[in-house]
Amino acid sequence: MAFDEGLAERVRMLTEGEPARSERKMFGGLCFMREGNMFCGVLGEDLMVRVGRAAYAASLEEPHARVMDFTGRSSKGIVYVAPEGIREDEDLERWLAKGIAYAASLPPK
Repeated sequence: MAFDEGLAERVRMLTEGEPARSERKMFGGLCFMREGNMFCGVLGEDLMVRVGRAAYAASLEEPHARVMDFTGRSSKGIVYVAPEGIREDEDLERWLAKGIAYAASLPPK
């Protein structure tokens, strides 16, 4: 599956100051890591955000968010956000902040 290069570039621009930020092709898309821990990804036109189990249910209640079910099973702690939910940079930044906060809570790899 291809990924939205424009969205990937927006993520790059909005997260360029993150410590040890890196990218890795995974899941048929592009994942962004903070100190070795995934915080988000771009899969098709969707943003995939790793919010963690504690924030999972609340994140699913947000507009345009849905279960991440890439393998046919839901992945607790990761949500998809449809393009409508990240059109504005403020919305994308808010979702990225959730993913970055979770990744920052984990030990570096």
